[in-house]
Amino acid sequence: MLRYASLVLVSVMLAGCESGSSDAPESSPSSGPAARPGDELTKFEAHRFLNQATFGATEDEAERLMRIGIESWIEDQLAQPVSLQLPYLESLGSENPSFLQSARVDIWFRNAIHGPDQLRQRVAFALSELLVVSQNGALDGAPFALASYYDLLATHAFGNYFDLLKAVTLHPAMGVYLSMLGNRKAVPKNNIRPDENFARELLQLFTIGLVELEIGGTPKLDASGRTIPTYTQDVIEEFARVYTGWHYTGAKDFMAARQTVKNQTVPMQLYQAYHDTDPKTLLGRVHLPGNQPGQVDLTAALQTIFTHPNVGPFISHRLIQRLVASNPSPAYVARVARTFEDNGAGVRGDLAATIRAILLDPEARPEAPNDASGKLKEPLLQVTQLLRAYDGRTDTDGNDFTNIGSRLGQIPLRAPSVFNFFSPTYAPVGELADHGLVAPELEIATEFQVTMAANLFYEQIFLKHTLSDNVDADDIVIDVEEEISLAKHPAMLLDRVADKLLGGRISPALYETILAYLEAIPEEEAEIRATEAIYFVAVSPEFAVQY
Repeated sequence: MLRYASLVLVSVMLAGCESGSSDAPESSPSSGPAARPGDELTKFEAHRFLNQATFGATEDEAERLMRIGIESWIEDQLAQPVSLQLPYLESLGSENPSFLQSARVDIWFRNAIHGPDQLRQRVAFALSELLVVSQNGALDGAPFALASYYDLLATHAFGNYFDLLKAVTLHPAMGVYLSMLGNRKAVPKNNIRPDENFARELLQLFTIGLVELEIGGTPKLDASGRTIPTYTQDVIEEFARVYTGWHYTGAKDFMAARQTVKNQTVPMQLYQAYHDTDPKTLLGRVHLPGNQPGQVDLTAALQTIFTHPNVGPFISHRLIQRLVASNPSPAYVARVARTFEDNGAGVRGDLAATIRAILLDPEARPEAPNDASGKLKEPLLQVTQLLRAYDGRTDTDGNDFTNIGSRLGQIPLRAPSVFNFFSPTYAPVGELADHGLVAPELEIATEFQVTMAANLFYEQIFLKHTLSDNVDADDIVIDVEEEISLAKHPAMLLDRVADKLLGGRISPALYETILAYLEAIPEEEAEIRATEAIYFVAVSPEFAVQY
């Protein structure tokens, strides 16, 4: 499946580029067998794992992984302290929303590319595409709230999903984005009714989905072969009543609450007089008595949702899609979901155990990938992998990374809607849909987006490297000195690029095409040879796909 999907993605990238000479070398690197359980890791296998668990494999980290093994690497990452965004924004001494939003994106890239807590940051990014809030709209003027929200995701990335749900529910960024902040109990005579927005999305997108699921994530069917809805409009209305009475903290009363720099980063406050205290029935099975404090109602409601049997397979499937594969088998989902339901010590919702199960599952890196294996890399992940592989950095503290996201059509915490940048069920019409497969990332692989990404790669690789004359003080610069030193030997040059970007595994067809092209470039044009080699591998289908 993904071999086809990747060709769709990069076809525009390759259009207009010279195809190179038809002359090919007599031999090219062997593809070799995939990893076998229990074997020591090869370089390719190490890169393969790191592209799932980090923002892109680097040779140094691959060598370290090969020394200590995957399980030890995961344990080390679980113990790494979290790289945060909010302290950086606060250190800038500014309250200008536009400047701070740029700074927020900039520190996201710096943490993603250079942060030591790679697994935590990678999981936080996956969670940000599940528990979505966005700068687009009411949060455009709340950069501290967004930075604080992302820090919350990173902090809870290896904690318990119930604790994460509660923290997300009470965070002002979510409160603003899905209208729980300022949500009031009904006043019929004034035509005021509880807002249903958060209640609906919490169920549909963050926890249980639209239909009842088997443990493997496939829909349950009734006696007539139809799917079974998880909730009705009545259920939404009952939950909406739970989420009333919450607003920014620190005000003398509910109606006086207003956003400040400080209260947009701390949990919302309950103003009990505006909370609906009538009895409530949740999901048709849990009855909340009347006259309870809003905090008690909220905890009980979240616990009711958290214990629903759909949560394990729903969350497991979504996290597998973001980290490993677009089309995991029901058996893979079931194995991870069972870990979510019980981490081996009777604890439900242990995210560290769930992530470990996702990455250590035999299906995560199968010995013989098939057409349903792997996934297309998101545009951001393609760029971060290139920058990590070539030590992309800037010597200034300005917002130098911000421009990258705007040109990719994918900026962290700036999805176009609560449904993320793309749908987890998206299947392009044609071969993929016909085979019952999905390719979520292809939903944003428009001609415009792919062309913009190709141009970004072009500028970064050809114009912004360590030996370029076109570098400004605040540019992000990649280190290509080794490649330029090898340019007199095209085969050695291409082997090094393939090592850094593909873990050393490159198909004969791609190898022969690029090598012929490099050999056609005059030997004295070392910089051109080196940067062309990097560019053609970086925009190839083999780089765009994560197997």
